[in-house]
Amino acid sequence: MRLAPQEIRTYLVTSVTAQRRSLFQVTASAEILQQTIFDYRAQGKFLLHAFVIMPDHFHAIITPAPEISLEKAVQFIKGGFSFRFKSKLDVWMKSFNESQILNEDKFRNAVLYIEQNPVRRGLTSLPEQYPYSSAARVSLDPMPEHLQARA
Repeated sequence: MRLAPQEIRTYLVTSVTAQRRSLFQVTASAEILQQTIFDYRAQGKFLLHAFVIMPDHFHAIITPAPEISLEKAVQFIKGGFSFRFKSKLDVWMKSFNESQILNEDKFRNAVLYIEQNPVRRGLTSLPEQYPYSSAARVSLDPMPEHLQARA
């Protein structure tokens, strides 16, 4: 399988829990998912540009490493969480949604959408106060250079 160059492989991904159970309403579960995402990022499996963990789903903007497919990158997150969570029930819906991000406007709009998600759902009044979101962090990967508008 030949993968597209990394510079054209930035995606907004969304994955939902099985039966839309509010697994991540529990602090310990949300922290396990967040740590799983950070661990695979630290291993170089993908760049992480933005994320939010909602009670029954997560959104993330990722750029998979050159040798890793988007499906494998999402599998690391979902499978890694499931392994650590050790539930006897299904944790995730089988698939995930993705939208390729091809320019700076789409990237910035996707970040805004992700970081405003807890505000829209009434979980917080300010995005940066929600603990399971890139809005509360400063040390994520920057927008890929290929998406930045040329002057």
